[in-house]
Amino acid sequence: MRRDVFQAIADPTRREIIQLIAHKKLNLNAIANQFDISRPAISQHIKLLEECGLITITQEGRDRYCQMEFKKLQEVAKWIEQYSIFWNKKLDALEQHLNQKDK
Repeated sequence: MRRDVFQAIADPTRREIIQLIAHKKLNLNAIANQFDISRPAISQHIKLLEECGLITITQEGRDRYCQMEFKKLQEVAKWIEQYSIFWNKKLDALEQHLNQKDK
């Protein structure tokens, strides 16, 4: 089952996992050691991130490494951008209205 990327980033633990592996790939144990929750719970978070296409997992010897897939985050950035443009226009219009009232 392919999950939605927005579902993945909605959870603070998953966002923290993304932040951890954004700059370098880490093995599952290195990720799990950063949290105060169980290893199986971290594995479930990682599984969801993988199902959403935000990370890939590769086997290197006995270790499994997680690596970010930034392309999938473009979907989120695109969605946010449309609202950013909308709200910037609204705030600009408000500023103009307030400036006209001051004159």
